[in-house]
Amino acid sequence: MAALGATKITWKLQEFVAHAGNVTCLVLGKNSGRLLATGGEDCRVNLWSVSKPNCIMSLTGHNTPVECIQFKDSEELVVAGSQSGSLRIWDLEAAKILRTLSGHKANICSLDFHPFGEFVASGSMDTNVKLWDIRRKGCVMTYKGHTNAVRCLRFSPDGRWIASAGDDNTVKLWDLSAAKILTEFTDHTGPVNIVEFHPNEYLLASGSSDRTIKFWDLEKFKMVSCTEVESTPVRCILFNPDGCCLYSGSHDSMHVYGWEPPRCFDVLQVNWGRAADLAICSNQLIGASFSQVTVSTFVVDLNRVKKTGSIVQGVVEDEKLYNLPVTKGAVLRRNYERPLTTCSRPQSKVKEEPESEGRIPSGEEEKDDKESTAEIRNPEEYKEIFQPQNAIARTPPRRTDPFPAPPEDDTVTVKEAEKVIAPTEVHSPVLQRMQAEQLNFSPTVASTPINQPEAPIIPIAKNEPIGLKVADFLPPQNNKLADLSDEDAVSQIRKGHDTMCVVLTSRFKNLDTVRAVWTTGDVKTSIDSAVTMNDLAVIVDILNIINLKPALWKLDLCPSIIPQIDKLLQSKYERHQKCKLCYKQLKNLLPILQSKAGLPGRQGSAFRELQLLMAAFE
Repeated sequence: MAALGATKITWKLQEFVAHAGNVTCLVLGKNSGRLLATGGEDCRVNLWSVSKPNCIMSLTGHNTPVECIQFKDSEELVVAGSQSGSLRIWDLEAAKILRTLSGHKANICSLDFHPFGEFVASGSMDTNVKLWDIRRKGCVMTYKGHTNAVRCLRFSPDGRWIASAGDDNTVKLWDLSAAKILTEFTDHTGPVNIVEFHPNEYLLASGSSDRTIKFWDLEKFKMVSCTEVESTPVRCILFNPDGCCLYSGSHDSMHVYGWEPPRCFDVLQVNWGRAADLAICSNQLIGASFSQVTVSTFVVDLNRVKKTGSIVQGVVEDEKLYNLPVTKGAVLRRNYERPLTTCSRPQSKVKEEPESEGRIPSGEEEKDDKESTAEIRNPEEYKEIFQPQNAIARTPPRRTDPFPAPPEDDTVTVKEAEKVIAPTEVHSPVLQRMQAEQLNFSPTVASTPINQPEAPIIPIAKNEPIGLKVADFLPPQNNKLADLSDEDAVSQIRKGHDTMCVVLTSRFKNLDTVRAVWTTGDVKTSIDSAVTMNDLAVIVDILNIINLKPALWKLDLCPSIIPQIDKLLQSKYERHQKCKLCYKQLKNLLPILQSKAGLPGRQGSAFRELQLLMAAFE
């Protein structure tokens, strides 16, 4: 039974239309967790206060869609990169353009501010990483080494290194003072989308389209551990401020990971779709996502999320958890030494490039600055956030006030109770949920007293349908079902309901994407898009549709469909009956292939290739 006053662990905070065109990127202010910047195809950068519906400020100046945005740690500056390869930096307190920088030859894909000095780094589809001096308006250094687009950049907490990740499946670490590469990590098998430094230790985390997160020791330059494969590519990660765990924003869910030893502490359902950025404030995790012209924000209450194995989750299970082996040297890992004063510029070993390459001529710069504007749309919010002259500290007092959690219904509360009982050493979230369900209704655990005060007033027999027994519809292994309350009985029946909802929601979205392509009349492209989703359930649904209309079967579908049918036949799921119809349809094509295989040229070669692919079905 749900406790009085129970609130949700995760909830949707707001959803709003952010731009006149599609939203292309967004970023959350990591300092306050209350500031949001969005970039769009309308070539604007809009600033928002999280949970407030109105735009605070709209920044213009770019002539092409904005591809990437980043706040300075103090949230006084924001930089935006565009498709044309130019960067614009705005001073938010002064509400004006500060710098316009140009030098990249393609889209800007990643940006980051130096934690102490007046520098900004940019990565581009031209494969280069550039370091810019904001005051001198020029490019200090260009780092070459990537062979594909640079998707993420991060300065180390001490400001000495830059980590870059790209579509070439690599993570590179650059030394600013020596102006050279320190090391390269090449263990990912897909494009690397995100990198994050540990807030204290010499540790780096990287998330990739290969659906894993890898942890790297920055003293020994080797991999510490790797997470289990997630269901979707990893696009945003964030360390807890004290460094105890790592949060991963997956598709419609959030994972909490440890790395020594590798384990998953918790998994939560958060219906944010494809999360774009994460921030933490007041022990709440703020997540943001975008789709077309809308932006959505979500909140996760970290007070109720398992971040370590120290929370009591049982007796036997915790003993196992504490006895797990710890990587040698993990406790002795070196910490960052932050400078006592802000660094003014990189050390003298850095060779600066000619200023003409990295800066716009003064005449053109003045013209660009005139065209760039900072339109204040909400003066009250703007003054409260960016101009608190009368306050002792710049950060608004709202930062310490967490967002109020909405009330929770009984079903979700039962799920939460199951989650708290789950043993923390379980690596797989599915196994964790299964064990939670088994433990939640063991004879030694009862969420409701056996002797309920309502029983003497309203006998239980009066609530039962005539001729039916509730026990006939419940699992027979529990010997004390008569002692369960109605709420406990219903919750037991509904076990796994929320998990199935997540699975079906994801499946519906994938099918909706395929349907959108299908409606254009291009069946081949829709099949290919379904294959790239790597979801056999979607393939089965599509095969069922094709089997209803045999006329849809064409030879050009076979190279895409046949390998998927082979996967279905070899999978652990019982889908063989569904594949028989496909097998019959393909079997009918064999005589045609055999008769055409002898044709000369490309046509005959294509038929022979199809014949070889279908040989496994004979």
